[in-house]
Parts: sequence; structure tokens; C-alpha cells
Amino acid sequence: MQAIIYQPARTAMQSGRAKTKQWLIQFDQEAARKIDPLMGWTSSADTKQQLQLRFDSRDAAIAFCDKHGLPYDVREPHRRKVRPKSYAENFSYYSVRGPGTTPLPRP
Repeated sequence: MQAIIYQPARTAMQSGRAKTKQWLIQFDQEAARKIDPLMGWTSSADTKQQLQLRFDSRDAAIAFCDKHGLPYDVREPHRRKVRPKSYAENFSYYSVRGPGTTPLPRP
């Protein structure tokens, strides 16, 4: 059973960064899913894949895996790129004039 330690990204349905500061442990799927012949639903006998453990830091999650003898894989989060802009750039003479055009050269 392989544990995956990661810091979740924000969802597409939210503009803020809530619930992205904690670290999660999830477990890989061990048993294959099977299709129920009567209803057609997929099911699995592996209940560990439904488990999510939350920790305040990466080190706490690693310590938990070490304490319980779980092999783990740490996935580092992608950092967001902040491009500083000002409101005045929307009206700048040197900005893009419209779709398919190139910006004017600066003097």
C-alpha cells in the first residue's frame, strides 16, 4: 500500500485558496474495481482508497508514515506565478490595441 503525500491545489469552483494549506495523505488503489452485473455500478473491496488524512505540515505527514511503516511518495506543490499589474495598464497607450494586433513600440 503506497501512500501519496501532497498539498491540494485550489478547485476550479473557488477563487480563494481555502483548504490548500494542509497536507493530505491518500492511498493508492490495491484491488481492481469490478462492475456489478445487476446494476452496472463500479465497486471495489479496497476501502483504503476512500481514506484521506489531513496534516498541518509535510513533516507531520512523513512522520505519520514512518511511524506506521507505510511507504510514501511526496509530491511537491506547484507554486503560483504572480504577475503584478496595475489598473492603469488597461488604458495604456503601449498596451495591445485589440485582438490579433501587436503592441505599439515604446519610444
